[in-house]
Amino acid sequence: MRTDKKQAILDAALALFTEQGYHATSTASIAKAAGVATGTLFHHFASKDALLAELFLTVKQELAVEMQAGLKPESGLRHNAHHVWQTGMQWALNNPQKQLFFQQFCMSPALSPEIRKMAMEEVLGFLGDLLQQGQQAGEIADFPVDLMLENCHGQFLAATRFFLDNPARWQQPQYQAAAFQQFWQSIAPIHN
Repeated sequence: MRTDKKQAILDAALALFTEQGYHATSTASIAKAAGVATGTLFHHFASKDALLAELFLTVKQELAVEMQAGLKPESGLRHNAHHVWQTGMQWALNNPQKQLFFQQFCMSPALSPEIRKMAMEEVLGFLGDLLQQGQQAGEIADFPVDLMLENCHGQFLAATRFFLDNPARWQQPQYQAAAFQQFWQSIAPIHN
């Protein structure tokens, strides 16, 4: 269970990391913004790197829970992929600061490869399961699943960046449909 102080530290870190960047944000400034002593920050997080890692995984988990809600395995991969895509896009637009955080840190060297791997394999592991099920059913291309996950993640980041910069476009059905279709085409079976 999170303490209020720990959550305040995470919230302050989110705001400061997205506004100032990781390297320009000191632990003292995070503690001050959270209204806690610097020692309290270090009681909850061993280092700024540990704070960044937990923040990244926590926000990624929030997105994953949102995307998993309402999945219907019996409905087939395309239906579930559309659900995950739409839900994820809407989450990003409803949480612009958290999505901006992802934009800045998903590929950042400030996050260790182990944390990025944990986010993709454990937190978003259900997506890999969906892709494998789709491959077994012949619904999508038989590419390596880990590579497909990274490609899907990259497309999600690109689309969310576009819609965060152009929020009115998200309200236009042709843009929503085109964004999903571009995503779907990247995993659809290859027909010669």
